[in-house]
Amino acid sequence: MHLLTYLLSFPLIKFISLLPFGIIYKVSDFISFLLHKVFKYRLKTVKRNLSLAFPNKTSKELDDIEKKFYAHFADISIESIKAYGMNEAQMKERYTYDNIEVLKNIQKKNKNIILICGHYSNFEWLLSIGYKTKGNGYGIYTPMSNKYFERLFKKIRRKHKAFLVSRYHIKEFMKNLDIDKYHLFGFAADQSPRKVGKSYINKFLGQKVPIFTGAERFSKDYNLAVVFADITRTNRGFYKTKFIEIIDQKETEYSITNQFLSLLEKQIHKDPSQYFWTHNRFKHLIT
Repeated sequence: MHLLTYLLSFPLIKFISLLPFGIIYKVSDFISFLLHKVFKYRLKTVKRNLSLAFPNKTSKELDDIEKKFYAHFADISIESIKAYGMNEAQMKERYTYDNIEVLKNIQKKNKNIILICGHYSNFEWLLSIGYKTKGNGYGIYTPMSNKYFERLFKKIRRKHKAFLVSRYHIKEFMKNLDIDKYHLFGFAADQSPRKVGKSYINKFLGQKVPIFTGAERFSKDYNLAVVFADITRTNRGFYKTKFIEIIDQKETEYSITNQFLSLLEKQIHKDPSQYFWTHNRFKHLIT
């Protein structure tokens, strides 16, 4: 079944990746309408997340964010496919960096870097960072159930000097790391932990929830510099990233995680529509 699904889908994926951007976004508009109004894709989750995150906003304001979110969600989904048909020049034109020297200065100290971000704006294209720095970008990810699609999306990322490392094999990967090369690890650090038990509890967007601390543990285990990627959409299909180094305040527990949450919340409040509200952020809400 996985192979059949892939064989039926691949021609469409390839076709979409070769379309001009003007047509790509007309397709995205249609997908947005289908997801939001026809299939109502995770609509209950989106509405719940927005009402919890913004209790002081009116129904009209929440509806406006919801509509803009589905448009953004469709754009990001189709842009991840479009990357397959993009060349280096197109990627560099559409994904720029305000202060790449932050990363270069860290690399001069012979340190590897973990780039942390939330599921905000176009975090997918961030892995093209290898075009701008020494070494390649590596995304730490959870393997897909369909191995054929997994191979395809690995191929798409390799095209732009990015690679994927399974979170189940990261210890083995780090153990065999070439110390003479530079490595940048991308990590979406706003996941929801599976277990509540002994999890770190704090507030996120005003709600008390267990907080994922994997990125902080990873950075400490492997002595990685931590840099937050503040991604902004400047126009449809165009993005820029500002880098903010996070310095561990060792006297404070979960210092890196807390600074990350603060930076992410500022992003979200700046433009809520660019956050992935389809994810169940408040699954383990503590009341």
